Order: sequence, then C-alpha cells, then structure tokens
Amino acid sequence: MIAKNQFEPVGFKLPLGFKDNRLVLAAAEEAAVPMPMASLIHDRFVAALAHKLGDRDWSEIARVSLWEAGLEKAA
Repeated sequence: MIAKNQFEPVGFKLPLGFKDNRLVLAAAEEAAVPMPMASLIHDRFVAALAHKLGDRDWSEIARVSLWEAGLEKAA
C-alpha cells in the first residue's frame, strides 16, 4: 500500500495499529528493552491522528513521514 501510495481500502484502522504500538512500547519498558523504531512509529501515529486520519488504514503513517520530509503537502 505504501509503495503504491494507495491507502484504500482500509484493512487495519489507524487507531488499532496505534493501540498495538502502545502495547509493544509498554512491554519493552517493562522488560527494560529499548525500542527506538517503535518510539518513532508512535510519534507518526500521534501525528496521523492529529491530522484526523483515524478512519484510515494505519499505513497512512507513511504519509506523515512524507509531510515531515517536505515531499508531500499535509491534508
């Protein structure tokens, strides 16, 4: 989906991916294991939700990275 820049149809809504990411981070914290990529992904989820993308597929977090890099304008 990301490579094709095609985020429809929605397969796994963004809030569900966000929840799973939070569970990963909580388990990592409990085990004292750093998860820098999970933290980065968490920030992308937060930004996507701030842009009101909660009804879209979780792969929309890739679009946030494009926005932050200046490669695409934010919606």
